[in-house]
Amino acid sequence: MIMEKINTKLQVYDLKGKPAGTIELDKEIFDGRVNMTLLYEVKKMYEANARQGNASTKTRSEVSGGGKKPWRQKGTGRARFGSSRNPLWRHGGVAFGPKPRDYSYSMPKKARKKALVSVLNARLSENMIKPVVKLELEKPRTREFKAILDNLKVEGKALVVVDDLTGEVALSARNISNVSLMEGRNVNARDVLLNESVVIEKEALEKLSERLK
Repeated sequence: MIMEKINTKLQVYDLKGKPAGTIELDKEIFDGRVNMTLLYEVKKMYEANARQGNASTKTRSEVSGGGKKPWRQKGTGRARFGSSRNPLWRHGGVAFGPKPRDYSYSMPKKARKKALVSVLNARLSENMIKPVVKLELEKPRTREFKAILDNLKVEGKALVVVDDLTGEVALSARNISNVSLMEGRNVNARDVLLNESVVIEKEALEKLSERLK
């Protein structure tokens, strides 16, 4: 799927929301192509990898009790049963119930990289990627961090990407429910896909572009 032609020359903003230069993205990487099928597959993979897989039920051999045969095999007129812990009885074991398992699997590195490029192309076509000079705070202040987002006119769920995460920025952002904060080297397609807008430091965007080549 090819989106509308995207603008690879982005305006960089300072923390007050005013223009502070531009950044040119590689047109060979950011070409406007969005692979929707690949985005679905990679999102499914990341969510499967996040599953704990610790659901567990007891089989008839694991439920306590049931050692004695309820009644003799023949002559009672009733159905034959060997244990009161069989799945048909109350307090019996569970047949084919879940057991702890590993749901994780991996996709090729090239596929994951292509998925990240696709979702970035989608956000670029929507003008929802806003590069900033550098996120710096002298003290941990949620109010100041929220003011920065307001200056940049960021609405809805936002992914804030920094080159190097500092304690002041991390503490300032953690109480804002609709903001996800992470370092550029850890960003994947699902992170961008689940957020409506992306605020990214200029240096982090440059390194991310290099990583996607």
